[in-house]
Amino acid sequence: MMHPDVRIGHVHLKVADLDRALRFYCDVLGFQVTQRYGAGAAFIAAGSYHHHIGLNTWESLGGSPPPPGTTGLYHHAILYPNRAELADALRRVVAASIPLDGAADHGVSEALYLRDPDNNGVELYWDRPQSEWPRTASGELAMFTRRLDVNALLREARIPADAQQVGEGPRDL
Repeated sequence: MMHPDVRIGHVHLKVADLDRALRFYCDVLGFQVTQRYGAGAAFIAAGSYHHHIGLNTWESLGGSPPPPGTTGLYHHAILYPNRAELADALRRVVAASIPLDGAADHGVSEALYLRDPDNNGVELYWDRPQSEWPRTASGELAMFTRRLDVNALLREARIPADAQQVGEGPRDL
């Protein structure tokens, strides 16, 4: 049995255009570049960690995403520490006019699904406290998939000071 403290460390993505990928992951989602290798690769993180995501064009410069019906990455998931931070991420996604593929309440978590510029699936989510996870009468997890009210989530987002000055706020999706 695997030790319970084992975690998935980081994801490394092949991208077609490094600058375009950095605009999405840094400018929209808020990651910071921790190291860049010329025009071919960059490592990005939240906070002071060495990297959560690696991006490179070593085998994919100018390439296209794999066609439907092939194997590969379904999505990678970015865990936010609480619902308010997920709401703020949604605010930035909406402000960047990035469409959502879906939004779901899974009982254990709430999740937003979208695509990065290279068509990689991205899940943005937060976990509810384990004490609130749905369980069967025998104690097994009872996850589900229900519609997430993204407008209610968006209303919990922080409104930047510059948006407040011009009277802008969250808009309906």
